[in-house]
Amino acid sequence: MPIHRIAVGNPGEASQPDAIRAAFAEFFSMIIFVFAGEGSGMAFSKLTDNGSATPASLIAASLAHAFALFVAVSVGANISGGHVNPAVTFGAFLGGNITLLRGIMYWIAQLLGSVVACMLLKFVTGGLETPAFSLSSGVSVWNAVIFEIVMTFGLVYTVYATAVDPKKGNVGIVAPIAIGFIVGANILAGGAFEGASMNPAVSFGPAVISWSWTNHWVYWFGPLLGAAIAAIVYDNIFIGDAHEPLSNNDF
Repeated sequence: MPIHRIAVGNPGEASQPDAIRAAFAEFFSMIIFVFAGEGSGMAFSKLTDNGSATPASLIAASLAHAFALFVAVSVGANISGGHVNPAVTFGAFLGGNITLLRGIMYWIAQLLGSVVACMLLKFVTGGLETPAFSLSSGVSVWNAVIFEIVMTFGLVYTVYATAVDPKKGNVGIVAPIAIGFIVGANILAGGAFEGASMNPAVSFGPAVISWSWTNHWVYWFGPLLGAAIAAIVYDNIFIGDAHEPLSNNDF
């Protein structure tokens, strides 16, 4: 991946109206996503009086996250690109599709959106716990890291194939659907083992509100590394010299 594609940006970018609008779009998209995704788990706990997880709860979580992410990506796509994930933003940065400064703005907006969503959930549910991501019994931190690397690789590879690749053509709503589907499928695969985050912001909000940081680094290190591998692999093998820098509204 040619280094010249990676851009830092200029300090004035943070005050540009389109950059500010894009950051707000990420903020609101993240609220939509986390409120529905985290909320589905809290609803299950409410209905089962904090009962143990079941196959039905895993399916419900998968569907809630898939549907909510489809919507969150779709509503932000024409403004910010609909990243809704610091790992996706990091992968886009490594491919030269977003500057470092705009990426930092996205990260701040995404993290704040997750925290606000969890605050709202705690309030509207009458103080129910917003459970942080954690490892299941018998799952080591390195098991979880590999899970997160592989699942996030699949997510960011899908993002590159359907939303970033200049050869993608006019895919319309295919990209948000595919992105939602891969997240839902990965939750079915990894949710029972370590929560299947694939998204540092999704893990960050519940950790802040519940103030539970045990193994939290797993949900940053794994997704960011998986995103980096996917970006580098797809960019070098399938885009290569055909790379055409996209506007920030395209991705």
